[in-house]
Amino acid sequence: MKNCAYLSKLTIAGWAFLLLGWFGCRENTSPTGLQYVRLSGPTMGTAYHIQYGDAAGRDFQPSIDSLLAAINLEVSTYIDSSTISRFNQAKDTFDLGFGMREYSKHLTDRNRHFFKNYLFARVLHERTNGFFEPTIMPLVNYWGFGYTEKKPVEKIDSFEIAKRMHFVGFDKVKMVTQTGRDHLLLIKSNPNTQLDFSAIAKGYAVDEVGHLLESRGIKDYLVEIGGETTARGLNSRGQIWSIGINTPRPDADFEDFTQIVLLKDQAIATSGNYRQFYEKDGQKFSHIINPKTGFPEHSDLLSVSVVADDCMTADGYATSFFVMGKEQGFELAQRLENIEALFIYSQKDGTFGIRMTDNFGKMLKHN
Repeated sequence: MKNCAYLSKLTIAGWAFLLLGWFGCRENTSPTGLQYVRLSGPTMGTAYHIQYGDAAGRDFQPSIDSLLAAINLEVSTYIDSSTISRFNQAKDTFDLGFGMREYSKHLTDRNRHFFKNYLFARVLHERTNGFFEPTIMPLVNYWGFGYTEKKPVEKIDSFEIAKRMHFVGFDKVKMVTQTGRDHLLLIKSNPNTQLDFSAIAKGYAVDEVGHLLESRGIKDYLVEIGGETTARGLNSRGQIWSIGINTPRPDADFEDFTQIVLLKDQAIATSGNYRQFYEKDGQKFSHIINPKTGFPEHSDLLSVSVVADDCMTADGYATSFFVMGKEQGFELAQRLENIEALFIYSQKDGTFGIRMTDNFGKMLKHN
């Protein structure tokens, strides 16, 4: 999957700010009568870029940085003391420290970010028939893309892969209520089972930053973290936000776009295998691992971009569709409500093929 506290799934979809122009930290009053504030900073092993319109031009960066730090402390596998790392280190039982009643009534913030990712991972795992697999971490580490030492596999050990496959499977993690206490427990059936939310965590963080801005009365904004992007309202020109989808080639510049999407009150995320990979003996190994085989996914599919109502959903389905492949992934994308997807694949003559769901084309900007 991805990471370096999260090496982006790709920095693909959104280097939107290269498309929109990224100059200074604030521009003059826009046609909408708002001051558009621009913020950027490091997070999750990549960077965030944010624009929002505010009549008073308020600076929310300290609050945003605090929120992102709190999310990292729960879902980053690169922080030994994070919630997810403590679960991964547990032998069998992990106490979430709250009960469902406390959580549902918003009576606690303890491990809230971790739990939201866990619950959505459950939903996505079921909807994709296990192609979205949050217990993939042992295999991600084996192939050199996880939180352990990052180095190419010198010689593929099929026995080691088969052994690690026994640690993988969301059915190996059960949620129960502790007897005598209203605490939720996560129980592992195998002590080597580990969680990895990196296929949804950046999208989740994008959504959470958006919620923070909305709580401050902001209606027009764009939030991007490592390519995962959500847009609401209008940009500083009073227009719908324009988001570029990167050309899926390793040598492509970040401003080399194959498509431009007009995004209004929606989110977009892209998954692909052409940025984060290594080659060994002429064979390419990408960071996206197929949980059904234990091996990096290898096909003619180059990237999948997904538009959804929220970024966490777009993020998770982009990875899932890519792992499922061009045919099976597209078939599911067509069936799902409020999901649109663009599949880019290589053809035998070296050109790109494009396949998109019914309404994706309506969002594309045509020159």
